[in-house]
Amino acid sequence: MSSPTSDQRPNPDALLEATREAHDESGRGRLKIFLGAAPGVGKTYEMLTEAAALARSGVRVLAGLVETHGRRETEALLRGIPLVPRRRLRYRGRHFEELDLDAVLRAAPDLALIDELAHSNIPGSRHEKRWQDIEELLNAGIDVFTTLNIQHLASLNDVVAQISRVRVRETVPDSVLEAADSIEIVDLPPDELIQRLHEGKVYVPDQAARAVEHFFSRGNLAALREIALRAAAERVDADVRNHLRARAEAGIWPTQERLLVVVGEGPAAESMVRLGKRLAERRQASWIAAHVRRGTAAAEQAKGVDDALRLAESLGGEVATISGVDLVAEIKAFARNQNVTEILVGRSQRPLRWFAFRRSLAGTLLREANEFTVTLAPRPEGASAKRGAVMRKPTSVRWLDAADIGWVAATSAVSAALAWPLSLVVDTGSLSLIFVCSVLLVAVRRGIGAAVAASLVCFLIFNFLFTDPRLTLTVYSTHDILTLVFFLIVSLIAGSQAARIRTQMTLIRTASERHARLYDFSRRIAGAVGPVDLAWTITEYLETALGLQSLVLYPDADGRLAHVAGDGGSEGLVDVDYIAARWVYEHNMPAGRGTGTLPRSRWFFVPLRGSDEMLAVVGVAWTDRKQRLDVEEQRLLFAVRDQAAVALGRSRLAAEIESAQFAQETARLRAALLSSVSHDLRTPLSSIIGSTALLRDRFDQLDAEERLELLDGTIDEATRLDRFVQNLLDMTRVGYGALMPELKPCPIRPEVEAAWLSLGAPVSQNLKFDIAYNARVVLADATLLRRVLANLLDNAAKYAPAASEIVIETRAADDEVTIAICDPGPGIPAAEQSRVFDMFYRVEQADRSAPGTGLGLAICKELTEIMGGHIRAVSPAVGPGTRIEVSLPSP
Repeated sequence: MSSPTSDQRPNPDALLEATREAHDESGRGRLKIFLGAAPGVGKTYEMLTEAAALARSGVRVLAGLVETHGRRETEALLRGIPLVPRRRLRYRGRHFEELDLDAVLRAAPDLALIDELAHSNIPGSRHEKRWQDIEELLNAGIDVFTTLNIQHLASLNDVVAQISRVRVRETVPDSVLEAADSIEIVDLPPDELIQRLHEGKVYVPDQAARAVEHFFSRGNLAALREIALRAAAERVDADVRNHLRARAEAGIWPTQERLLVVVGEGPAAESMVRLGKRLAERRQASWIAAHVRRGTAAAEQAKGVDDALRLAESLGGEVATISGVDLVAEIKAFARNQNVTEILVGRSQRPLRWFAFRRSLAGTLLREANEFTVTLAPRPEGASAKRGAVMRKPTSVRWLDAADIGWVAATSAVSAALAWPLSLVVDTGSLSLIFVCSVLLVAVRRGIGAAVAASLVCFLIFNFLFTDPRLTLTVYSTHDILTLVFFLIVSLIAGSQAARIRTQMTLIRTASERHARLYDFSRRIAGAVGPVDLAWTITEYLETALGLQSLVLYPDADGRLAHVAGDGGSEGLVDVDYIAARWVYEHNMPAGRGTGTLPRSRWFFVPLRGSDEMLAVVGVAWTDRKQRLDVEEQRLLFAVRDQAAVALGRSRLAAEIESAQFAQETARLRAALLSSVSHDLRTPLSSIIGSTALLRDRFDQLDAEERLELLDGTIDEATRLDRFVQNLLDMTRVGYGALMPELKPCPIRPEVEAAWLSLGAPVSQNLKFDIAYNARVVLADATLLRRVLANLLDNAAKYAPAASEIVIETRAADDEVTIAICDPGPGIPAAEQSRVFDMFYRVEQADRSAPGTGLGLAICKELTEIMGGHIRAVSPAVGPGTRIEVSLPSP
């Protein structure tokens, strides 16, 4: 058997998907959809039949909401299956019954039966759509059986409306059907379904008669049945293809097809998106819905584009908004960048009109986009009667307003006033440049529409005032005719190009401002100190950049969301707002205003999630009446959210690292303290106990000299123990800031000698003083200075050889006096000279037989800094040893 080549290897994505389906450890429930072509084919009956069989096998089945429509055979299947009471809601004076989602979640069955997947919930429910309720059940680990008619699938909404002449308002995103773990087609021939209608098994007799005449005609049912079977066949084909790709049984299946849907500004935009979704599914291609924006669109047009792009997102496509002037060039560049193979564009209503300003987008793409397959979408039904329903290239041409008319009139009058006296000395052709300049000025300031008007007005003024015969619109001279014609052409072209550059500059300025705001936000969050400061930075930026009320909610120690930054507005946060924010925090999905989940909230909430945990919730609100943020605002909000999540995660990580380092350092200091206490406390205590016990037990047997020697040893060890305890107390007081020095002039030599005598036991080394004349006194606290000197001298005496000299030097420089204590001991390696002042740190190379805790030099550093000085360890200029320099202010 030959080994598989690179073209025969299993597809890793398909393998991962197959593994996930076979071993689903995510805890998510499984969804099965019973799909039918029309009401009455038996979807609910088939769902209950299978559920009853599972219940008999031991599966805990719960009927969350089942619509029997009074059919006895269907009701009979519900016997033995627990039924959840429906939740009653009051809306507009009437009572409605809905699924009690919380009751199903509390019951936590193995399988929940939820009828009518496409149902819209009554306002006031947690979710806008029932498929969102089912999604929450699946996330809770509950398996779900549900039913769906094919006409409710979002991408087929237009097709079904065209066939049945009935547009279904309740739709389900295609992504829900695609995410289903299994689909069962429930099929019934049209004649049998019509017979069921006549028998009253679907509707009551009057409704059945009307249904047969309209929606349930034989032709409609046959067409809907074909659509349902085709949808199921496409799903089966996708499953087979994934199976083959996962096991490399039939070679490579090309996956490079990519469709670009050009979304225009008009009612046909949503139809284009649905058509693009269907084409992408049939070609098994990924797809992008892109709107190329040029200038500013009317509010109604902008809303239509936003709705179309949101529909594309719900249908599983990518969305993009591109800023540009030359639509064809922008579309081609974007398509190349995204590896698009096919472009879907709408058919224009009128192919050519005002050719300089309004070209046919479809025709131009067909001529110029030779490297792509360009598909023209059919014109929507009724488009020929509606001018606004045309998918056309947006232009900057618009009706003139009062400001445009004022600019045209003013610039034309000024040009005529300038040209009139010059006409006496300048030829007619040169005068036209003055009017061309005015056209350019109008184009730059007011756009292409005003530039066209200015060109025509200047043309008439130039003809009337400056061509013979003057003060008439008649032209006799061929030279003047050519001058006027070329003037009009040049002014139109120049004005058009100037307006084009103006639009480009506006777009560039807008993009630059957007990028500058994001850069400013990233710079500000980089300088934020702590999570609370970061939260205020987020809210301040959203309020200034987007003009939105904003707030940030952090979870407290008990897991409750607390309002930490931002203004809740005059109304504050009410219960529904907190419920929406909590839902966002628990499900990591946006909710609130403008969404399908808890839309009655005044706030739109988005989650801030780190790499492995939820960090916070950001809420925004707006005062105008629009239902949701537009696409650009939402993208900027999500960009801010992503940057804030990274910054907050980084802040949390830094805090955790700091906490871990603190805990590690605390553990190290605790271990060092225990080691020091166990050794350096026990050693002098053992000597004291031994000496005193010997004096007690053998006092009469010892002569006077031996008793004195034991007493001196006891005093020396007690002095050493006292110094150790004093160091511990000093470190404690320094840590709490309890030491307040009283600075005054202190002579250095007497303090050194007093510190030397305080060491207790006689030492074998000798002191040698090298006191500079101008460095005899320092400004310090006498008690603290003596402790510093005592610790330094004790440290030098421990390591200096017997009978050696410990040198005390002083030097004055820059308003401070430096006291240097030099010993000829083994010295401190250069790499460790800065660490010897850390608590409990001892040099490894030093003689470990010398007693010590590692606290002495740390105490010296803290006490010196309290007195306004500094300390350091250096190597002597000549020979081995250690040199400790203490610098203090001079008096």
